Amino acid sequence: MTKQEFVNEVARRADLSSRDAAKAVDAFLDAITDTLHGGGEVAFTGFGKFVTQRRAERQGVNPRNPSQKVTIPAATVPKFTAGSQLKAAVKSGGAGA
Repeated sequence: MTKQEFVNEVARRADLSSRDAAKAVDAFLDAITDTLHGGGEVAFTGFGKFVTQRRAERQGVNPRNPSQKVTIPAATVPKFTAGSQLKAAVKSGGAGA
């Protein structure tokens, strides 16, 4: 599902105009991004939790030259952990979480 398809689905389910739904989706994504950027976490009970995780520096291999080792720098990356209701809905093939 693309972002536009998601916006259209939100508009349909919430009985909003596409423009209002797009604003709501953008605000939702911006709020999560800003919270993670600030080092916080966003948790939705039953759905899941968005957090940041520190990835340590590590050694990798250059895919064009497998004999060449490269250093992959440390980074902070986003992580999502699915909640119990989301896991159950996906496992059972259900449409709603």
